[in-house]
Amino acid sequence: MQFICYSKCSTCKKARKYLDDNGIEYEYREITEENPTEEEIRQWIKRGNREINKCFNTSGKLYRDMKLKDKLKEMTDDEKLKLLATDGMLVKRPVLVTEEKVLFGFKEEEYDELLK
Repeated sequence: MQFICYSKCSTCKKARKYLDDNGIEYEYREITEENPTEEEIRQWIKRGNREINKCFNTSGKLYRDMKLKDKLKEMTDDEKLKLLATDGMLVKRPVLVTEEKVLFGFKEEEYDELLK
């Protein structure tokens, strides 16, 4: 299992604490040091059964600075994938990647359901 996050993000810290407190082993990946690739994101969306727009970190400074709320409406899915792959700070985090599922963000009940 891979845990992809931004170490300064409070939600990521909560998710990491949950994993550690429950003795769950994972491979840690800092999203600012290793951006997800376009293909990774494509696979995550498929496995996570998630709409691409829900993969954007809408509360992030970069999202707001780029005025993506309006721009995403005009973009194709391929353009959105390319954009997400340019900067990890655009991706909703943390991302928990298992062989069968991918979770974006942290909701304890979703983690419980997947991991217990």
